[in-house]
Amino acid sequence: MNLFADIKTLVTDSLHSMQATGALPADLDFSNVTVEPPRDAMHGDMATNAAMVLAKPARKKPREIAQTLAEILVADPHVISADVAGPGFLNLRIDPANWRAVVPAVLQKGADFGRSDMGKSRRVNVEYVSANPTGPLHVGHTRGAVFGDALASLLDFAGYDVTREYVINDGGSQINTLARSAYLRYLEAHGQEVSFPDGVYPGDYLVPVGQALKEKFGDTYVDQPEDAWLEEFRNFATDAMMDLIREDLALLGVKMDVFFSEKSLYGTGKIEACLQTLKDKGLIYEGTLEPPKGKKPDDWEPRVQTLFKSSEFGDDADRPVMKSDGSWTYFAPDIAYHHDKILRGFDELIDILGADHGGYVKRMKAAVNALSDGKVPLDIKLCQLVRLFKNGEPFKMSKRAGTFVTLRDVIDLVGPDVTRFVMLTRKNDAPLDFDFSKVLDQSKDNPVFYVQYAFARVNSVMNKARDGGLDVSDTGLQNADLDGLSDDAELGLLKKLGEWPRMLELAAKHHEPHRIAFYLFDLASEFHSLHNLGKTNPEMRFWQPENPDLSQTKIALIRSVAVVLSAGLGILGVTPMQEMR
Repeated sequence: MNLFADIKTLVTDSLHSMQATGALPADLDFSNVTVEPPRDAMHGDMATNAAMVLAKPARKKPREIAQTLAEILVADPHVISADVAGPGFLNLRIDPANWRAVVPAVLQKGADFGRSDMGKSRRVNVEYVSANPTGPLHVGHTRGAVFGDALASLLDFAGYDVTREYVINDGGSQINTLARSAYLRYLEAHGQEVSFPDGVYPGDYLVPVGQALKEKFGDTYVDQPEDAWLEEFRNFATDAMMDLIREDLALLGVKMDVFFSEKSLYGTGKIEACLQTLKDKGLIYEGTLEPPKGKKPDDWEPRVQTLFKSSEFGDDADRPVMKSDGSWTYFAPDIAYHHDKILRGFDELIDILGADHGGYVKRMKAAVNALSDGKVPLDIKLCQLVRLFKNGEPFKMSKRAGTFVTLRDVIDLVGPDVTRFVMLTRKNDAPLDFDFSKVLDQSKDNPVFYVQYAFARVNSVMNKARDGGLDVSDTGLQNADLDGLSDDAELGLLKKLGEWPRMLELAAKHHEPHRIAFYLFDLASEFHSLHNLGKTNPEMRFWQPENPDLSQTKIALIRSVAVVLSAGLGILGVTPMQEMR
């Protein structure tokens, strides 16, 4: 059940009838017609922009279209009133029976209420985290991991066939640095005193790696030249770091479907084949780039390089894929990796990246556009920085990783559920302040607590009613007489419940899982407000032992709230709390 979609269908059908009578021309496009909650709830239950978006192509005044449309809509039993506002918006009031019908729909569908086939099983690849395998995940990776995982769950809920993917960046020079860092810990494990020069990874997390290398190789490589041990230590240390990263992800409740090794692109002909595909399209050439904008570096000199014509696909300039010395640029394997995804048959690609990759967006979109002939869209979502606080002051933690605050440090302090929810309380492209004091505070100012408290409160009421002999099973509650839900606060909560399917589709369409966190907070707020009315007005209490029929009616409403809260938290990867501790 999607009441907003139902009313939109009613609006569209009414517009078609206007075409049939000549009130509108026959060749209009209705794709931009929307039905959504009005900005001010005092104006009605829903609003449509139909007259506004159709006025220009129809060559009519918006209010003229709106007035005719209103006359048709009010003839339908679902619509109580249709009022023209401003330049031509149409505000609708819906028969309350439609809102009440949301409750049995929720109780019947359960956690699947709002699930849709919007995605039509299109295959979408969501690539996220993809941290260099050189150490444990830090707090910045945490935000990308939560965002990507919630987005993947959201798209699955909306009917997409989702693959969660992590690309292991094991083909670059940073892996040699990891191997050299592990070698120092290996020497240390043999009792040698070592120093950590600039450019290596000094974190304590490599101490057990050094011990494990000693156990495996003994003193075979002690004081041996680098070429004797580098490859062996590269592979060993990379595997160890990926085990560590998998453990970090598991702590956060993240499980990947695919771990793709960048190294698998090298020496296999995949990079060459990808670039040949672009060359066959006339998109690869030998050329010289313009000097950097602004002050030209003293050591800059024009060099002939192999370039990709990314400027033909919206990029600011063409991009090098091979350096003048014949080695690949970092962009070349990235192109080949995305080509591999296209060849695997994905219909859509989504990359979740850190904010420092902003300059990467246009060139990568250009490459995917070129390789797929515009058939496979790529959406790149950038996650801004996370700033850590405690009691409003910048918070520095013990940095066992050597240079950064780890995901494990955060989980140890507040747990995975709090971490995940808080990471989604801001849109991904806005900086996020994570205050360890506030996220554990039991108040309305803490959205995690506020939502969890709503779910726990519903359970508390249901336990009392169950102990009092009332049937509060979902099957039993479906038979409740909902006509008793007539107070404005009850209707407000019903309307918020009715928004859930629409909100899910919007969040999935725009790849914005933070909308779910916002919605859950609003739903919890509506519930708490209704609950608090019962403190001063006994007739508003959910459990009224002397009136079991009315109690069942009210509990059917709040049980529906709990079902949606649980479903929403599930998409975010958060476990609902049955009772507050």
